[in-house]
Order: sequence, then structure tokens, then C-alpha cells
Amino acid sequence: MSGLIGVGLYTPAEAGRLLHVAPAKISRWLNGHSIRGREYPALWEPAVQIDGASTTLAFRDLMEIRVADAFLRAGVSAIQVRAAIVYAREVLGADYPLSTERFKTDGRNILLRVFEKDADGVERERLLNLFRRQYEFKEVIEPILRTVDFDEDGSPRLWYPAGRRANILVDPLRAFGQPIDGVTSVPTAILATSAGNFGIEETAIAYDVPEGSVRRAVEFEQSLN
Repeated sequence: MSGLIGVGLYTPAEAGRLLHVAPAKISRWLNGHSIRGREYPALWEPAVQIDGASTTLAFRDLMEIRVADAFLRAGVSAIQVRAAIVYAREVLGADYPLSTERFKTDGRNILLRVFEKDADGVERERLLNLFRRQYEFKEVIEPILRTVDFDEDGSPRLWYPAGRRANILVDPLRAFGQPIDGVTSVPTAILATSAGNFGIEETAIAYDVPEGSVRRAVEFEQSLN
């Protein structure tokens, strides 16, 4: 179990709540699925594997899902996203390429060169038109990765799920990757629950945190519902 410390652990339901993505969709992306007899493989393999456990996600999976979901919402097909991930792994030399800092600059070229099978099952290279719905690559990717801090290797280190100004962090090294107040490191769920039971002022005193931190925690937790 020691090897799992510092990676953050989430169920699909917990990840879906944080990311505003349906848990069933997350499970399909990471486990693969079939529709009318056609098999759709997983977009990638989860960063952690726990024997006997159902799908478990790590912090790195959350960061990949954010980018994949942004492209799908922009009209990029799951087939194209999968092909782009495979190609990006080769180009960037990373198992989880969508969430790397380098993807911000190289990702557009990667997404423009994807491979997919045609109606006859022949694999062909196609140029992916990200502009068909008036989307620019920067408009899709920058808002996603702007709220992430990267380490010196370009891998995501922590995430500001409500934006940097809210100062709420998801850090896999703290609180098992659950959202925390950036000032005091107290989990937002604890502050919000306490505030609901005892009020903001009493919670601030009990946990020795600023009242502003309690208010931000309450607002954040409410935004997840």
C-alpha cells in the first residue's frame, strides 16, 4: 500500500464529482465498452491497479480526463482522441501525455495527425479539423491546464479545481488527493460539513482557519452538487 501514497485515490464517483463528468462515462473511458457488438478499448490504462478492487483512479487520471473531456465536448470524436493519445505517447514519451506541460505547445500538431480506420477497416492518416465548430486549440486546452502546477519534468503536480483565486487545491501528496484549503490544508469537505452544522464562525474557531477559507470551502463543495 505504501506505493500508493502520494498518488491520490478516487472512485469514478469521486472523480466525476470533482470533474463534473458522469462516473459511468469515466468507467467506460478507463475500462472500455461495447455498443451493438462493437468493442471500444479503454482510452488509457488507469495509473493505479489494486488487486480485487473496482476501477480506481489516481490524480494523474483526473488530469488526463479533464483534457480528454474538453476535446470531446469540443466535438472531437472518442476515436480521434484515442488515436491522438497513442500518437502523443510516442511523440512526448509519456504514458499520460494529455496532462503534460509540453502538450500545451505540441498538442495541436499531435491532434492534427491522427490515425483512424475507414469504413473498410483500413487505417488511414487524417487531419483533424479542430476549427469545424469555431474552436481554436488554445481555447480548448489553455483553460484546462492553466489551473495546474507542473513539476520540473512537466508532469502535473497540483490542481486548483475552482481556479487559482479560490486557493483550493487538489494535491496528491496531501489529504489523499481530496480538495483542501490552500491556506491551512484542511479538507474542504470537513469545513463545509462543519459550517453546515455549526456555522462559519464556529467552524473557523474550531479548525483555526480564517472565516474566508470556510466560506470558500462551502461555496466549492456546493458547486460540486
